[in-house]
Amino acid sequence: MKKILLLLAIIFFTNSAFAADTLSFIYINGSNNNDKKMKTWYENGVRKLHPVLRKKFLKNRTVKKYYSKIGGLNIKQDPVIFFWGYDSKNDLNFVKSQLEFSKMVSSSGAYLVRSLITQFMHDAIWVQKTHNMLPILDDLNSAVKKEALDGNNVILYGYSAGSFVTYEYLFNKLRYLNLENLFATLQQDNAFMNFVKSNPQNDTCISALEKSGIGTFSSSGHLVINNNPTQLKSDYLKLDAVTEDVCAPKDKVMGVVNFASPLVLFYSDLADPNYELNYYNRLMVKYIFENGIFMMTVNFKEDPLGFPTSDNLTVNEIQNRLELKIENPTGVIYDNSGVWSKRMFPFAHTAYWSARGTFSNAVVKSFINGYKFQYNVKYQNKILKKFKRSKV
Repeated sequence: MKKILLLLAIIFFTNSAFAADTLSFIYINGSNNNDKKMKTWYENGVRKLHPVLRKKFLKNRTVKKYYSKIGGLNIKQDPVIFFWGYDSKNDLNFVKSQLEFSKMVSSSGAYLVRSLITQFMHDAIWVQKTHNMLPILDDLNSAVKKEALDGNNVILYGYSAGSFVTYEYLFNKLRYLNLENLFATLQQDNAFMNFVKSNPQNDTCISALEKSGIGTFSSSGHLVINNNPTQLKSDYLKLDAVTEDVCAPKDKVMGVVNFASPLVLFYSDLADPNYELNYYNRLMVKYIFENGIFMMTVNFKEDPLGFPTSDNLTVNEIQNRLELKIENPTGVIYDNSGVWSKRMFPFAHTAYWSARGTFSNAVVKSFINGYKFQYNVKYQNKILKKFKRSKV
């Protein structure tokens, strides 16, 4: 038990390069936050939540016992609020104008349903579209890089549709692509593979492949490589510079906490074995585990939009499902969607601010239990026995 809690402390609070450096919490808004009133509501909620969440980490006895031995922990006192809500406003106004037109030709019941869908779902659908998402990811990366330049590591907190942004950020910005392996998988010819081996570049991210001109992803998830060999070689040699420009700063993103998350509902295509982007998702998961990154989901059980991401799987189960070898794992992917908020279900999705004590306790507990489940054999067996799940 002591070993696993020490491992938790080392991974979560040091992450290779720092002991007592500052840790920044970056909060990312969800849908329906696209006017001044809702922006204010969201920011006020974050400012009420952050001191409680910060205190829960600093005062937790298990955490406190171990980080005190390794130099201490300094969580930034003020939250970093990343807001993308205004970006969807023009599109939403257009939909609302069409909705008013439909009022004249629809029944009152149909109009009411359309109004509710527009109110609650428009931004979630809007932000999922690639051409809307990519500029948001670049802006978020600028915020992360700013914190990194100040010497701060970051945890991303994605609220509701903000969980789409955190997922896409990890997918597009983490440096999990080994170029020699990538081009071999894409079956590039021997001449180009010899060129790659003679001119090694650092591991990179998907954003850098697109930004450099090396390739672009089609709507079907297929990476289309530049078919001009001369231009491809030229773009390849620029990759290290492009990587530093557009990828997440190395070893600064410690992980993600998604909450009130409907991620599974909107990204259900990730279950399709024929969807090529799943190949890159597998590499991303491998990178998360091998680099001590965490990806947590914390939902209130009464929240109708808080979807569990999956069963909690052991590293061995994940390796078998992904058909990839995970070397020396230290990261965690963990779901805790059974948190009792004591709120009625119509209000639970927006209750993470008012039930901030309950939510903050759940986040801290999820870190501890997530690492225990993954790396404490006794605890892991207890949980597996409880749910009577046979190993994959």
